Amino acid sequence: MADGDYSEFAIAHGRRYTLEHLWLQVLDEKKSNSQVKIGVSEFIPAEYGEIHRVVLTRPEDDDEFKTERTEGVQDDDEPAHMASGDEVGVDDLLITLMTPSERLLINAPFACKIIDLNGDIEDNADLVNDEAYGDGWCVIVQPFDFDEDQYLTQEEYIEYLNELE
Repeated sequence: MADGDYSEFAIAHGRRYTLEHLWLQVLDEKKSNSQVKIGVSEFIPAEYGEIHRVVLTRPEDDDEFKTERTEGVQDDDEPAHMASGDEVGVDDLLITLMTPSERLLINAPFACKIIDLNGDIEDNADLVNDEAYGDGWCVIVQPFDFDEDQYLTQEEYIEYLNELE
């Protein structure tokens, strides 16, 4: 943000945050293998502008399932859509956000299995803009190895955001 410019946005309680501005919410803290809901912090639209499109994707493995290109088949450069049960490795592409001026690629913060995708945000990106911590969530996953303490608390995330200015 330029000097003198500021944007107002909220930070949700009871969540952890990544340096890439994802929020993480453990769904059942009593279970040792709890599922985690992942969404995008309100910082993203405040910093980059309104999100116009959200794509929940996974990278294509170049070694498997290659077929010859035929008419009507998906372009190799276009990411394949994720589905429940798919596995995503650490640093694999998880979410693509498109703003008026940028395309933001957000990788998975940890290896996990996809449990549920919020297809509503692909149909209506305004959910991410207007309800980032509510109906604007992106994906629910089952982490393979998740240590909540590796991610920023609300207070630590606020300190991190202040350092970005």
